Amino acid sequence: MSIRPARPEEAPLLAALVERAYAPWVPMIGRRPAPMDDDYAARIEAGEAWVLEEAGAARGVVVIEQHADHLMLDNIAVDPARQGTGEGRILLDFVEAEARRRGLPEVRLYTNALMERNIALYARRGYAETERRQEKGFARVFMAKRLG
Repeated sequence: MSIRPARPEEAPLLAALVERAYAPWVPMIGRRPAPMDDDYAARIEAGEAWVLEEAGAARGVVVIEQHADHLMLDNIAVDPARQGTGEGRILLDFVEAEARRRGLPEVRLYTNALMERNIALYARRGYAETERRQEKGFARVFMAKRLG
């Protein structure tokens, strides 16, 4: 298994993977989560989309944005058929390692306030809640992790 930058021709593949991964959340939050409508071609062009690959097949995707003092984890998604296999953990490890590699002291992220399972997962990984607010029509929970 390896993680590599997404290639331009993979934008539809990434969009489809994210669509499948986030679909179960739609009934819970009452609308499509923002990653379902992201522009993956633009993310790839900006160097922000990374693919978890095994035997030539995309198993997951992560979208990260570099800021002056932190790395923003914008989206992390694993193919639903592969959830529970540790691949999300591999992607999260990559994000934290990438922040360190870039000399950034912190990873930040946000998730929907109704995605309590995700909030708990991030808390177990050492992310602390920094605030809750409405943004772009979503009730978001913002979290951060200082890297040692």
